[in-house]
Amino acid sequence: MSSADNKRTVIVGIFTFLAIVILVAGIFTLAGQQKRLISTITVTAIFDDVAGLRTGNNVWFSGVKIGTIKSINLYGDSQVEVVMNIEEKVQQYIRKNASARISSESFIGNKNIVIDGGTQSAAPIQDGDRITAVSPLNTDDLMEKLQQNNENLVAITGDFKQLTSRLVNGEGTVGALLTDTTMAQNFRDVVGNLQRTSQSTVNASRSLSAFTNKLNSPGGLANQLATDKEVFQQLKNSMTQLEEATASTSEITENLRTASSRLNNNNSAVGVLLNDQQFARQLQSTMQNLETGTEKLDQNMEALQSNILFRGFFRRQAREQAKQQEQQKQQPAPQQVQPKDTTRQEFKPSILIEN
Repeated sequence: MSSADNKRTVIVGIFTFLAIVILVAGIFTLAGQQKRLISTITVTAIFDDVAGLRTGNNVWFSGVKIGTIKSINLYGDSQVEVVMNIEEKVQQYIRKNASARISSESFIGNKNIVIDGGTQSAAPIQDGDRITAVSPLNTDDLMEKLQQNNENLVAITGDFKQLTSRLVNGEGTVGALLTDTTMAQNFRDVVGNLQRTSQSTVNASRSLSAFTNKLNSPGGLANQLATDKEVFQQLKNSMTQLEEATASTSEITENLRTASSRLNNNNSAVGVLLNDQQFARQLQSTMQNLETGTEKLDQNMEALQSNILFRGFFRRQAREQAKQQEQQKQQPAPQQVQPKDTTRQEFKPSILIEN
């Protein structure tokens, strides 16, 4: 063979060797990604719907890739059995009460299985165990809900557009506030009044606080009522006396009411005097007759004093009165004695004489 052929053979051999090396490296790389050369255990889960899960997709645990999907088989009437190859070294972290759920790498990315480790009280899983499967979220249901949300958003946007247009046109209270200067000024006045009211309330609260501080100051009436038992007892006694006085006043009022009712009663003497006009006229006539009789009696007495038959008697009476007055003057402690009206007491039959 010529040197050129030898050179060509060597170059072809080198490229063949490099191709074999690249092929072997690719095989080992792919095997490493697919966990083909790592000791694994088999774990199964039964799903109602795998939502597009495929053989070879990844299995994740706490954000770490721990295996791949070995196979997907129909199970029972309408369920699907998913067989997973899981690295043996993570077996101790996954418990028998762990659960598997289908997730996706992105919104439209590849599907994968995520395993939740379970509780520490459960034993680790073994080769061939079956773990609980959690049904995945249906993409069609998600899209339907998204479509409903979009329709609701469109309706809300239309309502908001209508609301903003009414505000711009000055319709409604808020629109009037935005466009009507008079209403805006009234609103400012209301806010100002509220501020003044708030300030007045603050001032009243301060005054009330100062007043309560004075009430609580030592020596004050309120402080004594709250702390001094003697003052409280005196106040209690005063209230008792006031209650007794009130009861007495009520009794007096009741007596006055009873007396006034009796005065208004025509069956009593005072009631007749106050209410019976005929009796009042009769009484007035009687008093007039008595006054007339008294005048006539005085005239009869004057006539008797002038009568010769009784003139001596009246003179003796006058001398006896004068003598008694002299005796009273001579006594050291004279007592005032009213003279007897002999003219009216001794001669009652004067009326008979006149008659």
